[in-house]
Amino acid sequence: MLKNNYLNRLKELPVAIKQIGGLVTITIIIILSFGILNIFWGGGDELIRKMKLEEERIAQEKKLNALISKLPSGVLVTFDGTDNYRLSDELYEAVCNATKLIPQRAIMAAHFLNYEAYELYTINGNKIDETYVKWNNDKKKCFAGYTVSGNNVGVNKSANVSGEVLSFLSTGIDTRVYFIKNF
Repeated sequence: MLKNNYLNRLKELPVAIKQIGGLVTITIIIILSFGILNIFWGGGDELIRKMKLEEERIAQEKKLNALISKLPSGVLVTFDGTDNYRLSDELYEAVCNATKLIPQRAIMAAHFLNYEAYELYTINGNKIDETYVKWNNDKKKCFAGYTVSGNNVGVNKSANVSGEVLSFLSTGIDTRVYFIKNF
């Protein structure tokens, strides 16, 4: 009887109040459902850590891009005695960290001293497997390298070429390795 009494009271409520009550009930159910799902499948601390790392990487990349846009176009060197723009030690490290590209010109120049790499590069259709440009804190120098292989043409060989980056090429949009000293 008490149950019927409460049901009759609910039935007698105005439509607007019933609709608001239904909306509040559905909202609570949705929030609770997402809370339960987050407990089981939420990323939590791991996701937050990854997001912070990505934000830091983006901020660093923006900072390096701003630096690159301020550099003059042309060849950037690390030594005196040329008409090219000379980089300070701090700028040399920053440009090294911002550089990701090793153009064909730098690769071909480095091949002169590594015949095996040149041969593999020629037979595989000028395909580079992997490249890197990294700053070495111990030596305070920038190093670049690449790997060529003949895997795509059935030759089971590979050659690694690496060396110190002596100069960069600034295009105004990005920087590229200009010369690799690999002797």
